[in-house]
Amino acid sequence: MRGPHNIWRLIRTGATFERTGAMKVALEAMEVPPRLRLVARVMGWPFKWLGYKGDPTLPPVTRAITALGPAYIKFGQVLSTRPDVVGEELADQLRVLQDKLPPFSTEVARATIEAELGRPMEELFSDFSDPVAAASIAQVHSARRADTGERVAVKVLRPGIERAFRRDLDAFHFAAGMIERLSPASRRLRPSDVINHFEGVVLGELDLRLEASAASQFAANTAGDQGFAVPQPVWGLSGREVMTLGWAEGLPMGDPAALRAAGHDLEALSTRVLQLFLSHALRDGYFHADMHHGNLKVAANGDIIAFDFGIMGQIDDYTRRVYAEIIMGFIRRDYRRVAEVHFEAGYVPADRNVTEFALALRAVGEPIFGMDATHISMARLLAYLFEVTERFGMQTRTELILLQRTMVVVEGVARSLNPAINMWEVARPVVEKYIRENLGPRAAMRDLVRSAQVLGHFGPRLPVLLKAALMRADTETVAPDPRRRRVLPLLVVGIGSFAAGIAGGLLLLQG
Repeated sequence: MRGPHNIWRLIRTGATFERTGAMKVALEAMEVPPRLRLVARVMGWPFKWLGYKGDPTLPPVTRAITALGPAYIKFGQVLSTRPDVVGEELADQLRVLQDKLPPFSTEVARATIEAELGRPMEELFSDFSDPVAAASIAQVHSARRADTGERVAVKVLRPGIERAFRRDLDAFHFAAGMIERLSPASRRLRPSDVINHFEGVVLGELDLRLEASAASQFAANTAGDQGFAVPQPVWGLSGREVMTLGWAEGLPMGDPAALRAAGHDLEALSTRVLQLFLSHALRDGYFHADMHHGNLKVAANGDIIAFDFGIMGQIDDYTRRVYAEIIMGFIRRDYRRVAEVHFEAGYVPADRNVTEFALALRAVGEPIFGMDATHISMARLLAYLFEVTERFGMQTRTELILLQRTMVVVEGVARSLNPAINMWEVARPVVEKYIRENLGPRAAMRDLVRSAQVLGHFGPRLPVLLKAALMRADTETVAPDPRRRRVLPLLVVGIGSFAAGIAGGLLLLQG
């Protein structure tokens, strides 16, 4: 329950930020209004002695968040995807936030598995290791299935973690509401929306059935992608607190020296990881939103293996088309078209000047295209683009921010393998293929067929609706509204035109 009892938790938080030196850094990075800065310091400084000391070898903000525990660590990781809220510099610091905590005992993990799956361990696994990785929400064990002997990874939630997270979420909501009441100017940061977004991410991760579902969906989407693999969930050995996946055997993507020594082509890997990400975002509208070195491995056959599906991004069909046109416009240096796309999509208010916006976009693109290949960055361009669109009145779109942030991470992975990679040349074939398949005549026909399918769901009701309209027209005793006189003819003509369009489209497709 949100209330004054949360004040103690917030005081402890403020005290920890003061003791570690993180308070000033965080307030400045987020450009917090003066009144809120004062409140934060007042709640932290007098109680500094109550704060956790943390690891003095870590940077201040990372040190404070790590000391405060699992919920704060996960919150920091989620905030790293929101540079619009915390700023680019702090987002970069949070992105490398360590998610390594002491493991809980293997005996507790075994008891959790037996309780969740309702069977003794001997019937489930013939071998079960001590923890091989431990994070803020769960830890992972290596095991072998008792029925097949297959090696698998078993992820088990920390005991009591859901209760702990809900307690801290309660304090976060309380703090967001207090911030908005004390400083209306802070509402531009949308603190309550940020906490709601975080809550959605975390509660999804606290139910491992949802992560297994994400893994299954991602595996289905990418089944045809050469050189890419996703471990499949074992549904019979998974539940709310336990998830079993196929074992991902390979070298860490973050160890170029080991990859080179094993004979892998680092340039080919860097190209593939970037093109795969763009394909998933544009083709599927469903992408791995935490695609850093630690969540990627390279198999002996050269396949890139992705795992940890707690944070996934989604983009609808329309936004994908807009995004592709924006990228392609920049690749072709057609800034007028990029500007028009923003206006057509409603991202920029219609009362702004499209020519001025195109000139502002040219100022974004040209300096980047003047760089040599080692400095060309799609992520940097998108960051600059958001700055310009904000000046022209574009509202923040969370899905695009998450996409841009993931692009930063994927670029970092690609450059660590091949510092000379030319991001635009690598991206071009993926974007051009998407545009050919989704913005041409056949795509228009496909949209028409989809519309027909939607209309088909209402087909049985059309005679009833038409009859009701005729009856209303017959029983009307007062002078009818001229606009109503046009409704019935328009309805009939509209249905007829739509049916004719569908028939023509199907004939064209058959031809």
